Amino acid sequence: MTRQRWDGAGQVVVVTGGGGGIGSEFARLVAARGATVVLVDLRAEAADAVASWLPGDTHEVVIGDLTSRDEVERIMAHIEAKHGRIDVLVNSMGMTSADRFDERSVESIDRELTVNLNAPLMFTRLAVPLLKASADARVISVVSLGAIFPLGETPIYTASKFGLRGAMLAIALDLRDKGITVSSVLPSATDTRMLRQEAVEGGNAFQFQDPPQSAEHVARTMEKLLDKPRLEAYPKPSESWLVRVALVSPNQLPRIMPLFRSKGERGMARYVRQLKERGYIDEDGQLLR
Repeated sequence: MTRQRWDGAGQVVVVTGGGGGIGSEFARLVAARGATVVLVDLRAEAADAVASWLPGDTHEVVIGDLTSRDEVERIMAHIEAKHGRIDVLVNSMGMTSADRFDERSVESIDRELTVNLNAPLMFTRLAVPLLKASADARVISVVSLGAIFPLGETPIYTASKFGLRGAMLAIALDLRDKGITVSSVLPSATDTRMLRQEAVEGGNAFQFQDPPQSAEHVARTMEKLLDKPRLEAYPKPSESWLVRVALVSPNQLPRIMPLFRSKGERGMARYVRQLKERGYIDEDGQLLR
């Protein structure tokens, strides 16, 4: 089926993690197309700041903890009462940790899996009735290139993204005949607050083979999914082919990874220096924003 360019006029777009880098950039793009954006975030100040500069005056911020079913049900009830449906749902919330697996607490493992995997699945499931009320419902999830390639320093992040990618592929197959189109975007390192925090804390160096891409670049890849839906999209296709080829022979990973480690470590150090120059890190090495 050939689709026309997605028309945002009158559309209700719900963006979780709407106060973050990728979510806010996507919100800007769809707002420019005339959509009404509902920014869902735990951080009121960040989400309010985004809403203040979105084009148009129909947008709103809804604050809530998406790891809580009660909170998600409250959010859904609010959206239903005010808008009656969801035309596009974007799952862009997420977290990571630089703590090594053999040192971190079990509680922190549970937390990361809950935020990255359980929460977007719960939010999507509870949104289904509102999505079915749309004439052309879409779900777009921000996954990660780490969903197809293991990141040794961040195994729980890897586990959550492997799981989210698989779930969204399966959900897409299940819901395609029920009026809901499901897609995922798999970005590599992206210049967001989460990546800055990871770099400052000495997280996964492998992802710094090349300079991080902008959040806007990822958001524009997501925007293209509105015009031409696909199961998956890669902001940097060449990187996606590289990691997929590397994973054809997983037993070779112990030999392959050291070849990239030193380059990645240099790239991460260079990125940290740039963050200092850009005013993101103070003199004590603490992340400011």
